This record gives sequence, structure tokens and C-alpha cells, in this order.
Amino acid sequence: MKRIELLAPAGSPEALNAALAEGADAVYLGLRSFNARMRSANFAFNQFEAGLQVIHEKGKKAYVTVNTVFEERETDRVYQLLQFLDRLKADGIIVQDLGILKMARDNFPNLALHASTQMNVASARGCNFLSRNGFKRAVLARELSAEEIKTVRQNTSLELEVFVHGALCVSASGLCLFSSYLGGKSANRGACTQACRRLYESESQKGYFFSPDDLQLIDYVPDLIEAGVDSFKIEGRMKSAEYVGTVVSAYRYLIDHWAADREGSLAKARAILQSDFARRKTTFFMEGGNPDFVHPDQAGGTGIALGRIKDVRALDDERWALLNSYGGIAEGDSVRIHRSDDSGRITAKIKGVKYQLNGMLLKFEGDWRQNDDVYLVQTASMTRRYKPILPHSLDRYRAFPSRDSAPAPRFTSPPKRDPKGLQPGFYALVGKVANLHAVLAANPQKAMILFDKVNAEALRKNESTIPYKRDRLVLWLDPYFPEADASWLEADLEYWISKGVKWIVANNLGHFSLLRAKDVKLIAGPWLYAFNSWAAGFLFDQGCRYLIPPLEISKQNFMRILEGIAPQAAFPIVFSYPQLFRIRGDLSAKYDSTTFLDRDGSSYSLHGRRDYDVVVPEQPFSIIDRTPFLKKEGLDKFILDLSNANPAKGFFRDIAKAAAEARILPEASRFNWKDGFYNDEEAGKGREVRGKDLRPFERPLKGT
Repeated sequence: MKRIELLAPAGSPEALNAALAEGADAVYLGLRSFNARMRSANFAFNQFEAGLQVIHEKGKKAYVTVNTVFEERETDRVYQLLQFLDRLKADGIIVQDLGILKMARDNFPNLALHASTQMNVASARGCNFLSRNGFKRAVLARELSAEEIKTVRQNTSLELEVFVHGALCVSASGLCLFSSYLGGKSANRGACTQACRRLYESESQKGYFFSPDDLQLIDYVPDLIEAGVDSFKIEGRMKSAEYVGTVVSAYRYLIDHWAADREGSLAKARAILQSDFARRKTTFFMEGGNPDFVHPDQAGGTGIALGRIKDVRALDDERWALLNSYGGIAEGDSVRIHRSDDSGRITAKIKGVKYQLNGMLLKFEGDWRQNDDVYLVQTASMTRRYKPILPHSLDRYRAFPSRDSAPAPRFTSPPKRDPKGLQPGFYALVGKVANLHAVLAANPQKAMILFDKVNAEALRKNESTIPYKRDRLVLWLDPYFPEADASWLEADLEYWISKGVKWIVANNLGHFSLLRAKDVKLIAGPWLYAFNSWAAGFLFDQGCRYLIPPLEISKQNFMRILEGIAPQAAFPIVFSYPQLFRIRGDLSAKYDSTTFLDRDGSSYSLHGRRDYDVVVPEQPFSIIDRTPFLKKEGLDKFILDLSNANPAKGFFRDIAKAAAEARILPEASRFNWKDGFYNDEEAGKGREVRGKDLRPFERPLKGT
């Protein structure tokens, strides 16, 4: 039997020490730019050079995370980083951005490409597309069932990597805009502020309505090995060395011993994981169905609950916290303290313990208060010291990226004028088949319909009453494309293509395989994240005629991209209630209310779609007043995304009228259009408050 790779996180040199000491076959790590965990310590260039040398000497591998999207102005820096990694012979790079894919493939063909889970690949179709485009491995989306993973394995030759342990996102991999919407701190840029872990308030209660449990697939490892998975991945580049060591040792033991003693090795591995002081555990979608992986009564952080600080006592001129619990903690242990209003969290070491009749007194540092909750995250007794693998002196390691400029991307540009293309004007996207009638009042050039399973069934059922000829209907494919959807989606697409539908919006890499050699015209959707001309060029090379930029793009970056492509090929969304979370499974069936307020008073709603949910803000995004400016730049086609809007009281007509008049909607957000992504380097220049500046106004928009 082939050796299964155990892949561990190395968010710091200390975590790297732990991972290798406990038997990881490979580690994944980031440098201090362009990786999806910018808040972890990461590695300086000389640390990486030294570490890579030692890793290779030990017969191990190191994969480098370059798994964020980059803006046009950052092109040279990305090129220099890839050049540096190629020169040092990194074992592979983990990639999300299609622009990095194209840049690496065109200029550094020796760099092995691994598709990040942020690429949202969840099907054999997606894997095969990656394989044709030079990838060695795909990190599969975490929402797949064991049966789906098995089916993917049977239908692709690409290496498959699967997350088996660690924190989860409530949103499907790579499909979260929430943190970016709150202030430009984008998950696609490694700056996620974990909106899913926040405290929200519904009509009847407060709770952590979107905070998922932690993944633990220890019981499924033997089955996944037999299914043919190549690599098991542990999440945790922001976790401690002790955590990394504990989890690696458990999975290492099981992988090495399950074939000889399945039950015994599983029991021992589970026992080792008892020291993983994280959240409640879930196997997520391993069994399929609609699993219960969110518990609103569970705080959004990690650790074992010790209790609430019910009083503050002064002893020996020091502050002590009185908890309504007894035992289970000792001096030197580490705790996580959650503010009662969910405004912050701190980690602290216990400096003293005193037992009282009415509870336990603890002394620890930090800005804690009465009613804060306390969680145990690490015990002093289990803390281990690992031998450092980096040399004491790094003086002889002097490799740095060059200052070379990136070459211009080469790609097949769409024609500036396409007589068989889309006509200038406004196009309208709706989320329900019934709303195709309502959108007639908006008089769009063509109507777009979200083509998920619910709407595919409704379109067939109501085929005779659809108010648009098929050549005026555009199918907008859902960005999450799991293996379970492959058969029905292909059959329904073939049916509507045979009926005269010509235009399709692709939002997942698997869609390109699905539509290969079919008589359709492709539009690259916003969920393919074309933030730079390299990504745009890649999509045009796949046959896309038009490009819909990401919703979180800025005006400045969009204008830079237009310098390299024909403006007529750009097709921006100018109005939308954006999907901030895209959740596999149906949380809406779990909650009494589907409207939630955050601590700042902003409102969000949960829209159930039977197989999945989306979370959208109460106030929309709008730049319809900027369309005259965009027209001056050569753009002539715009999308009104009404897929999450209520058509009641003539709302669709009103939005179309406002768009025709290029009118400002004072109730709306600019998202990142005005100020772009948050940048730590600019935080001292007032950018820290940009989320408040861009937060939607308080007045509700009519029709929501």
C-alpha cells in the first residue's frame, strides 16, 4: 500500500518543530505576504531558506501557501515571490488565484501547483479541469461526504488532499464575503475577522448562530485511505506548537497502525486527541445529509468551558476572578477569556488558583471583566518542548526575492466589438423562477436566473409559462458545485441548451469541464475572483466572452485591470444584496427566526434554498450612480443582481428606474468600491475606521 502523506500546519518555527518531531511527512507554511493566514507568525525569508534545507535533509516536504488573491498593483511582488520559491525549490505552492496559476504555469513550470481549498473544488469535473491546466493536487472543499470523495477519486487521476482536523468555516470554502463586507478585511486576502464566530441576536435569543464546531475525522481515516486519498491535512496555522504536536501524533499513530489493529489504534488516537482543547467536534458532511454542526449556545472561540466570572475580588492588591466552577485547572495553564459583549478575546496564563466555598478564584493578566466567560485552552502538564530545527544563526541564509518586473500576461483577448455578443444595457439576475415575471417590469436586455437545483426543477415544471424566449435567458450557475450535483446539473444544462439557451455564467472551475465542447457562450462569474489581468487572461483563454468582476473589487483595481482588457468585455454588477455566506446544508430549518442583528445593530437575513443557505445584509450594495463614469471608460453592460431581493411593491421596477437615471441610493453600501481592501500598512492613516465609514446606512431600502 502506498504511503499516505500526513500534512501539518507550520504557522511558526515552533509549530514546525512540533510537526516534524511528531512525524508529519510534510508541512505547509506561509511567508509574510500572499497567504491566507496573515495573522499567524509566518516565516521570514532567511527562516524559510534555512527551514526548507533542514526539511529536505530529513526527507520531508514543504508546501508554501500563496493562496490569496492579488490586485493588479501587486503583480511584480507576486512574480518575485514565485521566482524566489522556484529558485529555492519549494516542493509545491498552494494556490487560489487563477492569476497565480497562469503566472506560475507560464513562467515557473517547475513549481508544483496545489489547488487551495479556497479554489472551491468539490467535484471530479473540477479536479480534471485542474489536471488539464498543470495542477498536481487539489485540496478538496471540506463540505464533501465520504461517498462524494470516493466518487471523485474514481473519476480523476489528480492527487487528492482532504482536511481531517481543525477549525471549519460555516461558509463553503472560498465563498465568504462577510469579513470583507464589514471593512475590507477579506478572507480571500488572508485577513478574515471571523464574522461567523460573532454573537448575533434573533427575535427570540442571542447566540453564535453561524459558529461551526471543529472538524475531527479520526474515525474516517481508515476508510479514506482505502478510498484512495493521498494526503491528510490538519488545519491550524494559527494554533500553538503544543496543539500541532498533539494532533499530529494522534493521526500519525492511526495511519501507522490501523491496518494491523483498527479498533485498538483508533482508541489510542482518540485518547491522544482528548488533549485537543478546541471546540465541540463534528464529522461535518462525512455521512451526507444535513448535519448538526452549529450550536448557538457554544461561544465562537476554542477551549473547554470553565465558567463565567461572577465577581472581581481584590487580594494582595491584585485582581482575582471568581468563577462559578471548581477544579480542573492549575497554575501555568492557559485560558481564553471571551468578553461578555463579544467585543474581544484574550489569552492568558493562570498565575494563581484559590478555592472558595462559592467557587474558584483565579489570577491572570489582561483586560478581563465581570461576566466574561473563561475557557481552558492548554494545561501546563501537557506542554512539551520540541528541539528547534532552524540553526541558531541564520547569517549564511541570504536568499531574497529579486526586484524583477513581471512580464505582461499573454492571452486571447475577446474582440472589442462582437456582433454576436451581448448588447449594451442592463441585465437582471433573479433568484426564483416566479420572479422572471416580476423582472419584466425592469425591461432588462436579458434575464439571468440562478440555476440551482430548486430553480432547475421549477424551470422544467413551469417551462410553458416562462416569459422569456430561451435566447433571452442566461443561466447563472451556482458557485458551489459538489460531486453530488454533477449528474442532474449536466442533464439539465443539456436540456436547456437544446431548447435554445446560449449564454451561461460559470462560477466554479468544474463548470468549464461540464460545458466543454457544448454549444454555449461563457461568461466568467464573480466567484472566479478575477482581481488581476493574469486571472482575466486565464479566463479568456478558457473561452469566456465576458468577465464579471468580484463583488469585493475596488474602483481603483478595476480600472487598472481595464488597462489590459477591452472595457466592453467587462460586465460589472452594479446592484446586489451580496451573498456573505454560502452554506451547504439548511440552517434556516434549525432556527425560529431568519433575521439576525450583530453587535453594531446591522441586520442580516438567512435565505434557505433547501440544499443550502445564503446570508445577505439588509442593505444592498450599489454603484448604479457610477454607471455614467463607467460608460465613459468604455463599459456598456451592467448587471442588476436581484437574486436576494423581494419583488413586492414594484421593487424591481424601482431599481431599474434608479439605474436608468444613475441615481444614488443613500441606503446602500459601496462595499469595497470606494476604499478597497483593508491594508495593515495603511492602518495608521485612518483606514481602521473604514468599515464604519462604509457600513450601510440605517434607513431600510423599500422592498426588502
